[in-house]
Amino acid sequence: MTSPTPEAGQVSLKRAIGPRLLLLFIVGDILGTGVYALTGKVAGKVGGALWMPFLIGFVIAVLTAMSYVELVTKYPRAAGAALYTQRAFRTPFLTFMVAFAVMCSGLTSASAAARAIGGDYLKTFVTVPGVIVGIVFIVAVALLNYRGVSESVKTNIVFTLIELTGLVVIIVIGVYAVATGAGEPARLTEIRTDQEGGLFIALLGSTALAFFAFVGFEDSVNMAEETQDPSRNFPRAIFLGVAITSAIYILVALTSSLLVDYRVLEKSSGPLLEVVKAGGISFPPQLFAVIAMFAVANSALINMMMASRLVYGLANERVVPRALGRVDPRRRTPVVGILFTTALAIALISTGEISGLGDTTAFLLLCVFTVVNVAVLVLRKDTVDHPHYRVPTILPVLGAVLAFVLASPLTGRPAEVYIRAGVLMGVGLLLWVVNWLVTRRQTSAV
Repeated sequence: MTSPTPEAGQVSLKRAIGPRLLLLFIVGDILGTGVYALTGKVAGKVGGALWMPFLIGFVIAVLTAMSYVELVTKYPRAAGAALYTQRAFRTPFLTFMVAFAVMCSGLTSASAAARAIGGDYLKTFVTVPGVIVGIVFIVAVALLNYRGVSESVKTNIVFTLIELTGLVVIIVIGVYAVATGAGEPARLTEIRTDQEGGLFIALLGSTALAFFAFVGFEDSVNMAEETQDPSRNFPRAIFLGVAITSAIYILVALTSSLLVDYRVLEKSSGPLLEVVKAGGISFPPQLFAVIAMFAVANSALINMMMASRLVYGLANERVVPRALGRVDPRRRTPVVGILFTTALAIALISTGEISGLGDTTAFLLLCVFTVVNVAVLVLRKDTVDHPHYRVPTILPVLGAVLAFVLASPLTGRPAEVYIRAGVLMGVGLLLWVVNWLVTRRQTSAV
């Protein structure tokens, strides 16, 4: 598999993303739906010790992020995990299925965000069917995505600053609560043991769901062909982005458990709104609801950007039909990829709920992360003619093992998540067969 090089007459992507934009892109991608919409579901699994799943998730995210940094600085091309899988294992079928899993994870994540837009935060103002809100929203995201990567990333900056403001509000509320002696500190060490599997399942299951809040750094590698000097800019941006978001998550989790019982958080699709109401600081809940909707919207925007760029990269690698890699000559954006991924997202929005889509995202990416961590080790034999980051060997090993465990049924993950993922991958298998038959027929005709 060769690096995607534009053919004669083909329009290349524009390198519009500098180091600051890249960092904000990563931070904005990681923050969002996970912490704003699913924190309550994580609390329902673990209890008051809500900070623990986020701390464990941070460790696993860092291990995998190191593997991604080595690979993206070694192979600075679009297609991400699919590119690394093909270079490591030279098996087109495995490459396609990994690529399809990554694309589906982006689409399920964006679809969860689109559904969250119509949840408790929007209901602060008006009640509208969530499916309708989600579809209208995802179409608007597609139009912005088509307009251009520079416009999309700049919009991401604005949304990221807004969602950071919302999380800072939560942290300030937490500081105020500690200073005034409010809240229940005893909750911070309470772990649910009243469910099947006891302490082990409570920690493992909550971490598996909380990991959804950390996905996003892997999206950035699909923007490699639109990033300036990727070998230099990616390591710092990914590591700093994961560190910043993890610190924010843990502080938000501590504040949430300190002020609100996990049973209340569990029942809400807008759990941080409950924290604002209980915080003792006069901050308008309606204003926070608006901030939360911007945050969730940001997650959808970046995931849809990732998915369309992944389709573009796969088309250039001839893993999917070349037509899917068509770039609009005026806007220089992957127009066919945008249309294709938007259609799939609409289907997911119409058939899934927030928590199920979020858990499906985490499961698919944990499977991919297992493969990527192994690929790092396999590709050590492959040398390139430029300097790149190199992760200590033990860390990809640990990353692969931990990702595999969190993807397994040991977590107590609902069966519906595996069924949904299985259906999605079944669609991928069908597409692979169709593509193989078409390619074979074209080869026979020559």
